Amino acid sequence: MTTITLHQLTFSYEEQSQPLFKQLNLQFDTSWRLALVGRNGAGKTTFLQLLNGQLPYHGQINFASSCRYFPQTVTDPHQTVSELIAQQEKVEPWQVQRELDLLQIKKAVLTQPFDTLSGGEQTKVLLACAFADETAFPLLDEPTNHLDLASRQLLATYLRQKRQGYFVTSHDRHFLNQVSNHVCAIERQQIIQYQGNVAVYEREKQARDQFELAKNETLKHEITRLKISSREKRDWSYNREKDKFGDQHNKGTGSPNRGFIGARAARVMKKAKNVQTRMDNQIAAKSQLLKNIETIDPLTLNYQPDYHRTLFTLQEVTLSYGTTPLFTPVTLTVKRGDRIAILGPNGMGKSSLLLAMQQRFRGKITGLISSPQQLATSIIQQKERYHAGTIPDFIEQHQLNQNDFLNNLHKLGVERKQFDEPIANLSLGQQKKIQLAASLATPAACYLWDDPLNYLDVFNQEQLETMLAASNATMIFVEHDQAFIDHVATKTYQLKTSSRN
Repeated sequence: MTTITLHQLTFSYEEQSQPLFKQLNLQFDTSWRLALVGRNGAGKTTFLQLLNGQLPYHGQINFASSCRYFPQTVTDPHQTVSELIAQQEKVEPWQVQRELDLLQIKKAVLTQPFDTLSGGEQTKVLLACAFADETAFPLLDEPTNHLDLASRQLLATYLRQKRQGYFVTSHDRHFLNQVSNHVCAIERQQIIQYQGNVAVYEREKQARDQFELAKNETLKHEITRLKISSREKRDWSYNREKDKFGDQHNKGTGSPNRGFIGARAARVMKKAKNVQTRMDNQIAAKSQLLKNIETIDPLTLNYQPDYHRTLFTLQEVTLSYGTTPLFTPVTLTVKRGDRIAILGPNGMGKSSLLLAMQQRFRGKITGLISSPQQLATSIIQQKERYHAGTIPDFIEQHQLNQNDFLNNLHKLGVERKQFDEPIANLSLGQQKKIQLAASLATPAACYLWDDPLNYLDVFNQEQLETMLAASNATMIFVEHDQAFIDHVATKTYQLKTSSRN
């Protein structure tokens, strides 16, 4: 077993005024199964790239072995999988094939060009390349992207059987809970370590946050008391200062009393200033009390139900691009208030079914799909193409309510400075938030969402779950995150493979 040691590690991008990481001092055992968690933009990918030696930094990273970063860059996506495997350093093709077998990839894939594989197949091929070298420490950045529920469970089983440790990031909490025994949480320029899986981390962090909030409430009461005491002493001193000069009804007392009162007032004033100084010092000392508490602002949904009780009816619906149906006939009724999760493996036709309900499917439809005329829907697509414009351009193009859209965008964690950047230059997570905020701001009686959680962090997922649980919104959605399905769906519908497939 070896360790990775970080000493006084500091890193910042040139365009940032504050460092992303500041003087990190950490030590990890390479046998640990480490989940790396944090909000979008906190630096998860950057941290993995630092460990992999891809970015310059200040400080030290000491590691006796080497790392393998997933996903590796495929310089020629047109090459076959066999050609890609042959280019892997420090491993033999049979070692990669061994991992492909464990990940249930068929041998026929070896002769296919890499770019013709599905997203899930590409993920498994690159994972096999990463784990073929058992001497390297894998750094897994979002390995669950493009994987369906069954493939995520297969990957979780695969990782649990590995003898070596790894770092892994994922937006799937259920998956992370299965594959981690240590957690590294990025919190305000620092990384805090926890022993246990993500569920343990969440419980411990919640307890720590509650403790700090209780301390903060005590501080607020103390500050209020000190302010009242300071104000009372200042008021008393001010009134005594006026007494030095007496009034027309007290001229006989003479100057000795005025001097005595003045000296006493000065002492009280000095004492009041000392109290104020102590209070200011306490405020300064406690000002960082909430520095690690992540607040989750509630999102708003522009849900506008109409008078229809039934919003969609599907009768014996099948879809195909040729002669072979994608799935067996679907019969489904969507009532007002239903939140239905469409389930099925990759390639089954879940996204195609949502497109058909939007009258946007380009293949052949048999059966009947009916809905009320002029039904107001709000859509999230699995793959969204953005023009080269900025967020203000996006608002104008989609005729969005600016206040609703920007409020939700801010709550999702998009900073004001990014509003003037071309959307195409933003991270995939930020682009997804723009798409989500647009859907939330769109007046709708029904929501059709395809992979809404892709690239969103755990905090955003909790925002969505809380909002949807508090609403009666009607929704049909496709998602591979089991925790989200469990919290949000009122019903599930499992697509079944056509016998002719």
